[in-house]
Amino acid sequence: MPLTILNWLLALAPVVVILALMLGLHWGGSRAGAIGWLLAIGIAILFYGAKLPLLAYSQGKALLLTLDVMYIIWGALLMFHVVNEAGALQTIGDRISGLTSDRTLQALLFGWVFVSFIQGMGGFGVPVAVVSPLLVGIGFSPIQAVVMTSLGHGWAVNYGSLATSFQTLMAVTNLPGEVLAPDSAVLLGIACFVCGVLVAQVASGWRGLVRAFPAILILGTVMSLTQYWLATHGLWTLGATGAALLGMLASIGIAQLPMYRLHPQTSAPLPEAHSPESKPRSLAIALSAYAILIVLAFSINLIEPVNDLFNSIKLIIHFPELSTSIGWITPAENGRAISLFGHSGAILLYTSIIAFVIYSRLGYYKPDASRTILHKVVKGGLNSSIGIAAMVGMAVVMSHAGMTNMLARGLSAGVGAAAYPAVAPFIGALGAFITGSNNNSNAVFALLQKETAQLLGLSVTLILGAQTAGGSLGSVLAPAKVIVGCTTVGLTGQEGGVIQKMLIYGAVLIGAVSVAALVMAHFL
Repeated sequence: MPLTILNWLLALAPVVVILALMLGLHWGGSRAGAIGWLLAIGIAILFYGAKLPLLAYSQGKALLLTLDVMYIIWGALLMFHVVNEAGALQTIGDRISGLTSDRTLQALLFGWVFVSFIQGMGGFGVPVAVVSPLLVGIGFSPIQAVVMTSLGHGWAVNYGSLATSFQTLMAVTNLPGEVLAPDSAVLLGIACFVCGVLVAQVASGWRGLVRAFPAILILGTVMSLTQYWLATHGLWTLGATGAALLGMLASIGIAQLPMYRLHPQTSAPLPEAHSPESKPRSLAIALSAYAILIVLAFSINLIEPVNDLFNSIKLIIHFPELSTSIGWITPAENGRAISLFGHSGAILLYTSIIAFVIYSRLGYYKPDASRTILHKVVKGGLNSSIGIAAMVGMAVVMSHAGMTNMLARGLSAGVGAAAYPAVAPFIGALGAFITGSNNNSNAVFALLQKETAQLLGLSVTLILGAQTAGGSLGSVLAPAKVIVGCTTVGLTGQEGGVIQKMLIYGAVLIGAVSVAALVMAHFL
């Protein structure tokens, strides 16, 4: 299809409508997503040549993706309520306040460092769903919690989840990781510092940011340099995990500095949390659920025999080549492979069961706690699942009809070699914002970015680094992921307010990478 202003605006329309409904009319993600989904289908049929077989198969793929995400949502919700009903979140909040009384440093520990560590092990929505309740438990508002955890782990997406996004970039471009890693690691290292700055600003405003700047400088240096070293030495699968782990160790030392122990902060309990009499007195017991999560995630993902065992049964459906009447082709491929027993959602389920047994044996639950937990999980999960299904369905329709590619072509059209490095991160971010996944953004746009760089005489590795860095940051802003984060802190139906705040901060974050790519292209 020729690139025209009308075609580009039509491709953009579903995204604009969803944002307008969520931001302007304060609709929830489920209602707004349904309208965006129907509009995308209508435009795909009327203007992009989508026929019934394409729509049917594309929604089959969307169903697999939805199940993949829902597995995580329901697992995260279960773990949250298992921990919260035991009073463990309140205990953790109390003890973190004892480690450091500085509100901003508390936000950085959870909303930047720990959430990035979780991202190293689990993908779509898991970090935000797991860590946001912890921030609420120490006195931050639910909106602050979701915004901080979402922005805070953006730098860790590309090399998180065992570097699945980066490995997709390698596969699509047919370039080795040793060649691609340096530029992407530099750009994401710069993003790491900006993520810390934004978390501090959201937590405590400009005064808190100024006070936290030394901590941000130290932690950002530790994490960005560690990720760079791991990525450029063939250990990209451990890039985010290793970097965040050292960041956690450095945080312990920073918390002991006098300047971060002089600002008292009173932690507020989570809504519906138990009374102090029923909560665990031991921090080790309170943290046991998260320790179990870490052990299981590392074991299942990194120990090859264990990985093979848990991932031996997968739900895989093959889809044929699909094409529109105007020539846009989606190659034959397998849909999203769902590992029934090795999935992130399964790991959350195992963790929840073990943690429930531990807390039950120690007497931390009220009578009928299991029924209460299940009721809250179902109540919180149903509405969010509808929103996720609509958002994912819209994204897959747009991708298969060529609408997503049209948006990227429009962004790059007419941009010369001098300015294109600044545009490349926004193309990556656009793909991830629509689909909710940097992995998908790289699959859709990496070749486009590579070919554009070659035509303009630019560094291919830099442009691809900008693509995957932008995709990493754009993915945390995606409405589908925001819904996941809002679910565990009681913001279901109020996602618009969260997205409104995140888009402003996200523009700053992606803009910083854009400027860095431009400088690297012309001066390095």
